[in-house]
Amino acid sequence: MARSYEVDASVVGAGPNGLAAAVTLARAGLRVRVFERAATPGGGADTAELTLPGFLHDVCSAVHPLAFESRFFREFGLAQRVRFAVPDISFAHPLDGGAAGVAYRSLDRTADSLGADGAAYARLMRPLVDRATRVSDFTGDTLLRVPRDIPTAVAFGIAALEQGGPLWNLRFREEVAPALLSGVAAHTILPMPGLAGSGAGLALTTYAHAKGWPIPIGGSRSIIQAMVDDLHAHGGEIVTDHEVTSLDELPPSRATLLDVTPRALIGMAPERMPSRYRRALERFRYGSAVAKVDFALSEPVPWTNPDAREAGTLHLGGTRAEIAVSENAIARGGLPDAPYVLVSQPSLFDDTRAPAGQHTLWAYTHVPADSRADRSEAVIDQIERFAPGFRDTILATSSRTAVDVARHNPNYVRGDISSGSPDLTQLLRRPVLRPDPWRTPMAGVYLCGASTAPGPGVHGLPGWHAALSALRHEFGTRALPNLAPDGPSGPQ
Repeated sequence: MARSYEVDASVVGAGPNGLAAAVTLARAGLRVRVFERAATPGGGADTAELTLPGFLHDVCSAVHPLAFESRFFREFGLAQRVRFAVPDISFAHPLDGGAAGVAYRSLDRTADSLGADGAAYARLMRPLVDRATRVSDFTGDTLLRVPRDIPTAVAFGIAALEQGGPLWNLRFREEVAPALLSGVAAHTILPMPGLAGSGAGLALTTYAHAKGWPIPIGGSRSIIQAMVDDLHAHGGEIVTDHEVTSLDELPPSRATLLDVTPRALIGMAPERMPSRYRRALERFRYGSAVAKVDFALSEPVPWTNPDAREAGTLHLGGTRAEIAVSENAIARGGLPDAPYVLVSQPSLFDDTRAPAGQHTLWAYTHVPADSRADRSEAVIDQIERFAPGFRDTILATSSRTAVDVARHNPNYVRGDISSGSPDLTQLLRRPVLRPDPWRTPMAGVYLCGASTAPGPGVHGLPGWHAALSALRHEFGTRALPNLAPDGPSGPQ
């Protein structure tokens, strides 16, 4: 007699990856139930009032370079479901004395602004910008698979090798262009220079010059709401305020997809997990952390450089050499006096974020794992360095240490928002060295969080890949479900 299941698939975690998995399975016609420990879905893409009433702050991710380029989001039609602001200046990199590197959406305009290094910058980026979607598809899969587009993989690899090694300054004569690239590479919270950091930085810079770095109107939760709405429209359900600590707590189902870390999976299935697989998960390493600071402001930040006042994102920290010193100190367990700071100013482009005439500012800086240091003063000092008078605009501040970040979201182990160090070894072995790293050796159990390939970011790809693997192995279908807005459910 065939076994009866309460649901076809259980998903643990309603962050971007868990929801991507749930949407994909529901669109395939399956009964899907999602369990979320928090009171609301969202995970790393939630939005809340963190400072004062009426000021909306993104809890983790704020700007979304892959909103238009992720294969999952392209299939899902995110750009048709959510309103985005796309600044003409994707990011800016202020330097002392009022200078700044400016990454316009136009590569040509960016190159023109870089003076003596403009042509060299354009030669580095144009082969990638012209293939932006193919770069996304290459980097959005496990690196163990043979790339579908070999020329794109080769062009990307050559650029990453150059910018990730000791010759990273060879093509440049001045300081602005290399600082511009280093500010993006530092997103990875890795020592510099390094191959993984340069690769991630080049990919993000590619998207900046292709379709821009979008900012969702209403906050990152708008992306989550679009996914929740689609899941509900196709019969799925979400149970919030429900923490799952063991696989035995889940209803019987043919597939279980877990938007959790390898560490959490070990705790959820200590007796069902083969010892060899458990040892592999125990070797998975978590990286350095972040401390986050959010501001309610009485007016826009008074950046010395006028272009910085029109940028969606800013990277603070000075020259390439200064950023490398700061990031390498973090990797050694130190707290630099002049840290790298990542800043987003969404209320310049989205008037839903703050009361009329006022603004929100989002910022984080890197710290060692498990740090209890409140870095709000260090962040303010670094902003003041490039925007004198900033302190006078502050109405309220919300500060979270790395310990606070980990407490808020258990997937951020010790404050690591990448859910595992994204160094080269762990991009190949994320979390295990397999062509299908989402499928575990436990029957019907899949990992679908940022600890799995292709890694961190709001792009939904680990969840999408895990769901496609589950559809193949548990339900016998290789057809891609139609995820398009208002399209029919089921395979296409």
